Amino acid sequence: MKAQLKDFMDQIGKDAVAIIPAAHEKTRSYDTEYKFRQDSDFWYLTDFPEPDAVAVISPGKRTKYTMFVRPRDPIMETWYGRREGTEGAEKNFGVQKAHSVEKFAKMLGKLLDGHNKLYYRFGVDKALDAMILEYLSTQRFTRIKTAYPPHTIVDPTIIIHEMRLHKTDEEISKMQIASDIAAEAHVLAMKKVKPGMNEFQVESLLEAYMREKGATGVSYNSIIGGGDNATILHYVENKADLKNGDLLLIDAGAEYEGYASDITRTFPVNGKFSKAQKDIYEVVLDTQKACIEATVAGTTIKQRQDLSIEMLTEGMKKVGLLKGATKTLIKNKKYEKYYMHGVGHYIGMDVHDAGRYFTDQGASDSRPFEPGMVLTVEPGIYVPPDDKTAPEKYRGIGIRIEDDVLVTEDGNRNLTTKVPKEIGEIEQIMNGGRSKAKSARK
Repeated sequence: MKAQLKDFMDQIGKDAVAIIPAAHEKTRSYDTEYKFRQDSDFWYLTDFPEPDAVAVISPGKRTKYTMFVRPRDPIMETWYGRREGTEGAEKNFGVQKAHSVEKFAKMLGKLLDGHNKLYYRFGVDKALDAMILEYLSTQRFTRIKTAYPPHTIVDPTIIIHEMRLHKTDEEISKMQIASDIAAEAHVLAMKKVKPGMNEFQVESLLEAYMREKGATGVSYNSIIGGGDNATILHYVENKADLKNGDLLLIDAGAEYEGYASDITRTFPVNGKFSKAQKDIYEVVLDTQKACIEATVAGTTIKQRQDLSIEMLTEGMKKVGLLKGATKTLIKNKKYEKYYMHGVGHYIGMDVHDAGRYFTDQGASDSRPFEPGMVLTVEPGIYVPPDDKTAPEKYRGIGIRIEDDVLVTEDGNRNLTTKVPKEIGEIEQIMNGGRSKAKSARK
C-alpha cells in the first residue's frame, strides 16, 4: 500500500469511506481512442495504470482497500493488451481485495453502509455519479432500517490536492528526471535549429528525444512558435517555416512516471540575438531571475506576481513600450497589453498542478510558499506584430523564459538548470553545435 494512500486514510478517518474512480478511455475518432492517461488523483493514491477501475477506501473496516477492475479476458487482451485483473491488482498494487468492476453496482450498498461520510467527487464520472445518487435516493425514500448509508458527502480533492501540493523525495526525484529529459531536448533544439526548418520538425525532434530518454511522452502540447507566432501564448499549430532573423519560442516539457516538467526558452533561429531582441530578452531574464529568488518559503503568490509586474513594467518603460509613472501604469494595468498572464503555477502530476492559491480565509488572502511545493517561474513580454504604438523594431517579438523551481527549507532548487538562458551561453551552444555538425559532415 502506497504511503500516500495510508496518509489519505489517516486524514479521512475511520467513520468515512472514499470512492475514487480511474479515468476512462476517450474516443479520438469513430472507433479509435486517444492514448490512455490515468486520472492524476487515482494514480497518486494507487499507482494502478488501467482504465475503468474504482478504488474504495474504508479505514475503519477490516478490508480497508478494495478495488474493482476490468477482469482478465483472453480475447480483449489479444486485441488491446494485457490486463492486471483481480489477481494482478492484489499481487502487484497492494490491493487487499479486488473484484471485477462489473460487480460494483451490486456491492455499492454494502460498501457504503455504516459510514458517516462519503468522500466522492461528483461531476467527473457521470455514470458513477448516477449510480451513487440512485442508491442514496433509494435509501432515503425506502428507509430500510438495516441500512445506514453516509449522511455527509465530501469532495476528496480537498485532502488529495493538498497532499499533492507538497512533494515527497520520491516525487521530486521523478520530477528532476522529467526536467532533465526536457532540458536536454531544449539544448538539442538549440543545436539543431536553423533558418528554413519548419516548426513541426523542431517539435518532432524534441518529442522523439524525450521518448528515447524514457519519458512516456510530452506533459502538454508543445508550443513551437517562430517569429510572430511567439506572441500567441498557447500557439500549438506548429507548422510555419522558421525565418532568418526571427526568434523561436519553445515551451515543451516531458512526463516521466506520471510527473511533468515545463520549460520555455526563446532564442534566435540564426543563432545570434539582434539588438532589439536583446533589449526585450534582458528585461524578461532579469525579471525571471528575481522571481526565482523570491520563490522561497514565506513569500506569497501575490508578492511574486507583483514583483514580476513591477519589474516588467519598468522594463517596458525602459525600452519604450510604455510611458508614464510606474505606479499609475500598474494601477491602470497597462502592462497587460504585453504581459497578460501569471508569473507561474504549481507543477507536479499535472503541468498545472493541484493545490489552492489562496488560504482558507478568503480569495484575497494569497498563500505563502512552503517547502515541498514546486512552481514554474515564467514571465514574458509579447509585442503584437500589428501594434502601431510599439517601436517598429519590437513588433512581433515574443519572449518567455520558464523554469521549474522547488521550494526547500533553506531556499529553493531550480530543477531545470541544464538548459541555458543567458544570451552568451545560448549563442555559444547554437553556433558551437552547428560547427561540430558541419565538421562531422566533412
